[in-house]
Amino acid sequence: MGGTVGSSGVGDWRERAAAHAARADALTAGRRERRSRQGAADPVDDFLYDYYSLRPGQLRRWHPGAGAVLLDAADAPHREWRWYAAREPDGAVALDVAAFRADRGRAVATSHRLLGALRGRAPHLGCFGMHEWAMVYRAGDAVGGPSTGGASPRGRRHALPLRLGQAGTDAVVEGHPLRCSHVDAFRFFTPDAAPRNSAVLTRETQAQSDQPGCVHVSMDVLRHAVALGPACPGELLLDCFEAARAAREVDMRASPYDVSGPDGTGLSPIRVETRDGKVAYAAAQRELAAAAAPLRERLLRVCEEVLG
Repeated sequence: MGGTVGSSGVGDWRERAAAHAARADALTAGRRERRSRQGAADPVDDFLYDYYSLRPGQLRRWHPGAGAVLLDAADAPHREWRWYAAREPDGAVALDVAAFRADRGRAVATSHRLLGALRGRAPHLGCFGMHEWAMVYRAGDAVGGPSTGGASPRGRRHALPLRLGQAGTDAVVEGHPLRCSHVDAFRFFTPDAAPRNSAVLTRETQAQSDQPGCVHVSMDVLRHAVALGPACPGELLLDCFEAARAAREVDMRASPYDVSGPDGTGLSPIRVETRDGKVAYAAAQRELAAAAAPLRERLLRVCEEVLG
């Protein structure tokens, strides 16, 4: 993570910051456009912003990362940003890792523990995306709000029709074992679905239950990148955002919702209630896990830089 970022040549930090801003603008264009149209929503893209408490401007802000020093940085905006310190008299700027650790060390340690627990752990591919189905099991027609813990209240989380209707959706859940391994999916199960899961998942046991084949674990690279804040290099943050978006797209395609219409972004469903759909979902899990693994290693190195 360490090193200097110069003011000219390949290492020019201004060029890196500009390239980062352009990439972020392209990635956030949909969200920014929808915010100008009241009521417009995208069940894939908007989830990342709402669930991970992200703003387009937050993604656009480029950080060099913990241990990096910006040279010739008298005009760098970082000088005014929290946790940064200027070095005089040469005008260099760097993240004050000790100050950041004092404020955010607990969150970084949590990310380090969860990321490290996944090292060498084999992926399990037998859940077939049933977590999204369990979130609407016997939920009725009401659209419910997000849960803050435990099982969610009755009600769907998206104003989209169910592909198989409520009765058909319930039948799929009743015909499949629920093997969810991620607490942040399990906590949105309806009260009738939660007892059907193979395990009761809690925040305290998350490090033991998380596994690399889980779509939500692949999405969580973004959670950890956000938790690392300015210690996370900007390029890594956007890499994690792209990986999380790919995982969320698979998540919604395999869900019971009809995502094929314009309100569902025109996606083709992964029909996990069928044999072919299960095969396709497992293949997508493998691909997502392969993409997330090197990102987790990069995030772990950032955690170690911060924690010393």
